[in-house]
Amino acid sequence: MDIRDAQKFIEDTYGAMDRERGIHADLVWLGEEVGELFKAVRENEGIEEEIADVFAWLLSVANVLGVDVEKAFKAKYLTGDPPL
Repeated sequence: MDIRDAQKFIEDTYGAMDRERGIHADLVWLGEEVGELFKAVRENEGIEEEIADVFAWLLSVANVLGVDVEKAFKAKYLTGDPPL
């Protein structure tokens, strides 16, 4: 599965709920998942699960905002010099 496939899966599965919830609430959920990732790293437990949750919520936010994550990533990181 590539990034675009993952983004489509999240859209197909959660897109309607994400839009109904609204971008601000979606961002809060993303922030909560980032916090859970911090805790998982600190405790060295459940890191992969939390990374997956952060990625899924990032894709949800991108879908609500109409951003193609794969295209944005390629434009930023695969053209020219990568940012520091």
